[in-house]
Amino acid sequence: MVAGAFPLAKLLTLGARQLSRPLAARIKAGARASPFFRAYVCLPPAQLYHWVEMRAKMRLMGFRGAAIKPLNEEAAAELGAELLGEAIVFGVGGLCLYLEYARQAGQARRREDEQAAALREVGEQLEQLRAELDAMAARLPPGHAPGPAPAASSPAPAAGHAAGAEGGGSGHAPARAGH
Repeated sequence: MVAGAFPLAKLLTLGARQLSRPLAARIKAGARASPFFRAYVCLPPAQLYHWVEMRAKMRLMGFRGAAIKPLNEEAAAELGAELLGEAIVFGVGGLCLYLEYARQAGQARRREDEQAAALREVGEQLEQLRAELDAMAARLPPGHAPGPAPAASSPAPAAGHAAGAEGGGSGHAPARAGH
């Protein structure tokens, strides 16, 4: 990537992701202190995470059906606050990815629209040139149908043949004895 072409949007998303870490730390501290956040936001995901983690570990070690004790409230509040902080950082990162994708998709759509407009313009110019060619062909006297222009470096006529005789590539009708 060229240093001069570094997109400002990417720099802003990187800044947003870096700012989300202190924001997450502040929200974690508030979640630990608030009884509502502690009871309804931190504890349930922490207990669920602990249950799933311990269940997976027990199955890997071969223990089936062992009862899993819930975490104490302090450990669950700490784990829940950590999960909340990580979820915030992950959410901000995902949002930045989505916004970057939407921005690039918009740029691609605009580029395709510009290409389609340029293609339409070329088609219109082609139709205009065809109409002009038809108009010029209509003004030509009869017998002078438009055809491909003779090549500038056409080979010289063969020895014994007059130029234009027997349709020799001059673009005119063959010479006749009466002319």
